Amino acid sequence: MESRMTRRETLLALLYLPLHALGLPLLGSFLVLRGVLTPGQANLLVYAVGAAVIVAVLFGFLRRDFDTLCDNVLLSIVVILQDYALLICSSIAVSMLFEALGLTQNDNNEAVYEMATSEFGPIAAAAAILAPIVEECIFRGAIFGGLRRKNRVMAYIVSALLFSLYHVWQSALYDPTQLWYLVQYIPASLILARCYERCDSIWGVIFVHMLNNGLPLLAVAFLNV
Repeated sequence: MESRMTRRETLLALLYLPLHALGLPLLGSFLVLRGVLTPGQANLLVYAVGAAVIVAVLFGFLRRDFDTLCDNVLLSIVVILQDYALLICSSIAVSMLFEALGLTQNDNNEAVYEMATSEFGPIAAAAAILAPIVEECIFRGAIFGGLRRKNRVMAYIVSALLFSLYHVWQSALYDPTQLWYLVQYIPASLILARCYERCDSIWGVIFVHMLNNGLPLLAVAFLNV
């Protein structure tokens, strides 16, 4: 695997993570409580700022990996389609497991789909376009890619756990049982890391993430027409 950030790029992405995971969401929540923004607009703000920062500090990395993707277009398309199919299968399997255990949908997913019914535009832009760029550069590009240089197994484990925790920690603050829903995100994180390795380009996994987030939102929009 040749795709990798420089140490400077990795450091900048990791330094931005606390702001993205904690600072911006708190700002968004404050603006919602003050009536300045709707929840959908606040979500869009978080990821618009995130995407702007990521593109600014990681432009060189994104450009290098885009060239790699273009050099291996057919292989990348096959990998993207295969790993998207794996994501669908893993999602179905996890849903069946949770249903068998009597567990409902996690609060994060419920919030996204609820907002999508009333604020489709901001949520679609944030979840289907901006979030994959931000999250893949941080969790696969910086964390997985950085750790992989030293220990491939550890890279899979740590990036999967942090990616999963990122999606549930806010809900878990109010309801600790939400930590169970880490399980829902771990298979997807492992598949996305595998996709990054196979494509050898961050853009391959970004596109898989876009498909995974965007197509369900299109289904929500269609059902609410």
